[in-house]
Amino acid sequence: MNKKNLLVLFGGQSSEHEVSCMSVQNVIKCINDDRYNIILVGITKEGHWVKCERPADIESGAWRESRVSAILSPDATEKAVYFSDGQKVRIDAAFPVLHGNYGEDGTVQGLFELAGIPYVGCGGLSSAVTMDKYYTKLIVNSIGNGAVRQADYELVFARKLERKMNEYTAAIEKHFEYPVFIKPAVGGSSCGVTRANNREELEAGLKEAAKYDKKILVEEMIFGREIECAVLGGGDAVEASGVGEILAAAEFYDYDAKYNNPQSQTVIDPDLPEDVVEEIRRDAVSIFKSVDGHGLSRVDFFVKDDGTVIFNEINTIPGFTAISMYPMLWEARGISKKELVQKLIDLAYERV
Repeated sequence: MNKKNLLVLFGGQSSEHEVSCMSVQNVIKCINDDRYNIILVGITKEGHWVKCERPADIESGAWRESRVSAILSPDATEKAVYFSDGQKVRIDAAFPVLHGNYGEDGTVQGLFELAGIPYVGCGGLSSAVTMDKYYTKLIVNSIGNGAVRQADYELVFARKLERKMNEYTAAIEKHFEYPVFIKPAVGGSSCGVTRANNREELEAGLKEAAKYDKKILVEEMIFGREIECAVLGGGDAVEASGVGEILAAAEFYDYDAKYNNPQSQTVIDPDLPEDVVEEIRRDAVSIFKSVDGHGLSRVDFFVKDDGTVIFNEINTIPGFTAISMYPMLWEARGISKKELVQKLIDLAYERV
């Protein structure tokens, strides 16, 4: 069997650069090197594409010092990556392990489309609309005339904050009681997300979120358990995993609680009523299909004490770190990480 050349992209310009570097190390270990030549290309925080010679350079960070630049040709007749050392490599498929902006938002997916290269994960449209939580809410709200419940919200524009801060805070306080959650419309790993218990914290939270995106969502506080569900497939053949629960060691599951606090825990198959679990699984598939998803996504929910299920958000390139829920949920269903990665690559060729 002739090996195929699999381009693996990692790093990126988003606030989730470091998470990507953790995720990709686990993905690489799961790629069948009897079937694929792995072509590693890292993207620095400044947006420089460089050749990564070996996986060990990712862990050490040495890849960022690479002097060999990489350019993915948009020419669909070439399907190739050019390196500044004179090497040209034809690419059979691509596996973007890029979280956040310029990786999970449809930009690199559009480049793959131009280049005519099959790629793992959701397409340009679904990547773009799910990266923006505001547009995700609009689409999900159309499912069955609002059959999928979501947190109520107010939309704030970062460019207007300086002159309209009092107006925004007054509207938010009229709409909601404290506490509220503030989050950038575009972003991931809870970067820029804060909880406000009063006006002072609200104003500080809005300013913090404005550092990450031009649109900001202020949401009602949902008191409930944080539950996640993994989705895999494409077209009509989409399946949901079981569910997992986040037990945050902090006030909420922010970036630091996820990746830096060892007391945060994930529980696979938590104690929940079967009908609640099935509702979450159904909603996860419905949401994935409504945004034209393909390949993979992790769909996050809250479950209130009375069993009410509230959709939170969808992530189209979920984390693949040692503590990430997506691969753990499928392992609980009998699909190993290696099998999962192979399924994702296979789905890249099945995109309609």
